[in-house]
Amino acid sequence: MTKPASKPGEPKRRRLPRSFKDLTPAQHFSPHKFFHEMVWKGWLTRRVGHHKPPVFPKLQPGQVALTWIGHASFLVQFTDVNLLIDPNFANWLFLLKRLKRAGLKIRDLPRVDFVLITHAHFDHFHKPSLRKLPATKVGIMPWGVGRLAEGLRFARILELEWWESFSKNELKITFVPARHWGARMLGDDHRGYGGFVIEHQGRSIYHAGDSAYFEGFTEIGRRCHPEIALLPIGAYYPESFRHVHMGPDDAVRVFKDLRAKLMIPMHYGTFKLSFESMDEPPRWLKELARDNGLSRHIKFLEEGVPEVF
Repeated sequence: MTKPASKPGEPKRRRLPRSFKDLTPAQHFSPHKFFHEMVWKGWLTRRVGHHKPPVFPKLQPGQVALTWIGHASFLVQFTDVNLLIDPNFANWLFLLKRLKRAGLKIRDLPRVDFVLITHAHFDHFHKPSLRKLPATKVGIMPWGVGRLAEGLRFARILELEWWESFSKNELKITFVPARHWGARMLGDDHRGYGGFVIEHQGRSIYHAGDSAYFEGFTEIGRRCHPEIALLPIGAYYPESFRHVHMGPDDAVRVFKDLRAKLMIPMHYGTFKLSFESMDEPPRWLKELARDNGLSRHIKFLEEGVPEVF
């Protein structure tokens, strides 16, 4: 599989954008449409949800606890190690309003050993959230992203390329491909993107990050054998958004390609990042699960509530 971005180094020289359309991967919508659908509608929508005092379970070896914080943010707990993935506790991303509160507060987190960052986009790599985490954490992120993490109180920063792994004792973390893009700002297309497979105590958890559907999911399933797949199901309309995101129908297809045992949906209901209604992704996924006989293989998590698997 060919990697579509270079290794860390100087960004390629690119022309300046000629219009707002050039600022988006799809390069198709106007400033007015963007502001109305993704900003103005969010401002008019009342923020819902509430922070819950977490009750973290006492785990036995071989058990894993997953807590969905919201959007693509998860806390993954084993008996001896805790990992945060794409932590974002913000109520605002610039002009974009968070429409459902984070399920827990930063101060309620347990000890954090590792922080995994799938790519540098602001909703996944949220500097204010990362800066507030304890300084003992190790950050694992794609190639070209480590420089952005300097000054964020990481004890250690590791950059991985696709299919590279980090291991410590029984824990193994593998960075796997995706179909997305990794630029933080205009022109810095030297930064990577992807997902993570976490293997520990006989369990295997896959976080897909942001991705459109692509044939690489079959290879991830064949090489990593994920048991639990955390898959995005939102930000897919208009249709051109599917070049970089997936809808519930794509997520079902990915789940089958991975041959995982359980799907946990994410990346919906938190920020309005596209034009479909906020409640459409979970509703559609439930219909697809019923039609495909997969209802018992899909688990919707409530933000802030740990679930043991």
